[in-house]
Amino acid sequence: MVSAAAQVGVLAACVVLFVPMGLAGWHLSRNKVLFFSGALFVSLAVGVHLSPYLPSLPHLLVSSFHPIRPAAPSSSSSASCISVLHRVSWADAEPHGGGRAWSWPPSLAATCGFARLTRDDASTLLNGSWVMVAGDSQARLLVLALLRLLLDPAAAAAAEPELFRRHSDYHAAVPARGISVDFIWAPFESNLMRLLREDLRLAPRTPDVLVLGSGLWHMLHVTEASQYGDALASIADAANSLRSPLPVPPPHMFWLGLPRLVNPMLNTDAKKEHMNDTMLQAYDREVDERCILRRDGGPFRLLDVGKLTRGCEQQCTADGMHYNGVVYDAVMHIMLNALVIESQQRI
Repeated sequence: MVSAAAQVGVLAACVVLFVPMGLAGWHLSRNKVLFFSGALFVSLAVGVHLSPYLPSLPHLLVSSFHPIRPAAPSSSSSASCISVLHRVSWADAEPHGGGRAWSWPPSLAATCGFARLTRDDASTLLNGSWVMVAGDSQARLLVLALLRLLLDPAAAAAAEPELFRRHSDYHAAVPARGISVDFIWAPFESNLMRLLREDLRLAPRTPDVLVLGSGLWHMLHVTEASQYGDALASIADAANSLRSPLPVPPPHMFWLGLPRLVNPMLNTDAKKEHMNDTMLQAYDREVDERCILRRDGGPFRLLDVGKLTRGCEQQCTADGMHYNGVVYDAVMHIMLNALVIESQQRI
């Protein structure tokens, strides 16, 4: 609610605006010098009366956005709330336990205002935004979860065959909200480097939300964790260059972590040989040690797919690597709630 002082200031500005205009009357329309002098006087007067209250306007805009965060955390607690976004609970889905379901504990949701966004909420949050997700099949599953939220069921179902065309890029739009969603097939770190250093550098604008992730193809075809870590360090440097001082805010950047690998379920001998727990732990260590994540001073906020897949357990995967949509639904809502908090911090 606007304070009493702000109301008085607005009232005074209106008086200053309309009284001189009324007194000047028809003289303003006949004398150009008087017209511009009067316009300058009115503009300065309005600016003087309203300037003390302008800093509060962004907060008024945020506070009007009630559907997404009915109980938004204060700025002092935002960091702690982001740190517990992945603390979700898993349970068998009702009524027959045919799958798994996730939720935030009620106490945590109440304290931090975490919420599953509706289609309207997500469309409002991403209004006018360009969302880019680049990586392997895991990144493609995240895009599917986002499309299922933004589009009606028929449109999302129609988009799925095109999205899952083998080794291809994909573009979707929500014209009514001005939202663009791009998936870029980039299974290797070199693909991500080219995207950051060439494609986005030459683009007229950068994405508002940028999600990157890699590692599964490197683990299978290269099988050298330290080389993967070197590539991550280069990716972090390239991503930081997108965060240099610009006339517009830098992208919100997220890193898609590696999933839990259920080795006996992997469908080829090569995968079973190279994609084991020991190798996964080595690759995860490189993510932790290469200063790529925000918690370590890097550019990316982690979307911890590994933690979520361990919570959903083995029944959530058919091939030991790719997980059911419920996992990526959780990833997506964690990302969107992080965006709400980050957007508030930028104001």
